[in-house]
Amino acid sequence: MNQLIEKYDIQTAASWIRGYAKHAAVPGITDKLLSKEIEELSEEELCAIVGAGQQAGLKLYPFKKGTKELPRVRRTIGFLYSIQFETMLDVGSGRGVFLIPFMKKFPWVQVTSLDLLDKRVTFLNELASGGFKQMHAEQKNICDQPYLDKSFDVITLLEVLEHIPEVEKAITAAVKMAKQYVVVSVPSKPDDNPEHIHLLTKEKLTKMFAEAGCTKLHFDGVEGHLFMVAAIE
Repeated sequence: MNQLIEKYDIQTAASWIRGYAKHAAVPGITDKLLSKEIEELSEEELCAIVGAGQQAGLKLYPFKKGTKELPRVRRTIGFLYSIQFETMLDVGSGRGVFLIPFMKKFPWVQVTSLDLLDKRVTFLNELASGGFKQMHAEQKNICDQPYLDKSFDVITLLEVLEHIPEVEKAITAAVKMAKQYVVVSVPSKPDDNPEHIHLLTKEKLTKMFAEAGCTKLHFDGVEGHLFMVAAIE
């Protein structure tokens, strides 16, 4: 049991395994372990869930301990602590590098996650079903503006815009759908990632956000990344 606790973020891993087990049998996970709220489970019960997942051959590497919180994630969370908000849209959530630590620190915020990849949406909805009930994920494209204007207090676009061909559409949609803030991080220098199709400088982002109707911007540099907060007027 101690080995599992030392190796994994035990509650997060158990949340995902429980969500996965609701549609795919995992031997050793009883109805009792599935029916309790994640906060009600004892350390022993959490370890039983993670141990069962490990025995079933589930990939648990996303939940390994020892990975430091990325500076850009820490900077984003630091800003979010400084404001009051109740709803958030996270675009391009991926494996939850930002979203998982965020949800632990802001359990009262209702979160919608968008991602284009079905496997990422499935993973996040399993995580939600098993414990992180303040979140749900959808497979939608932000360029289509999938929600009404002013639908979310905050929208986060973290390491996303550099991937989007129609980046201007994505920015315009985010500005329209946000009530208070749009938070952005992008690489600040060229790299060898072939999926990065834009290098978005302060000047380029300022121009695009101004064209979307938002001119109140704050920029900061965070270890190879450009961090920006757009205040919606």
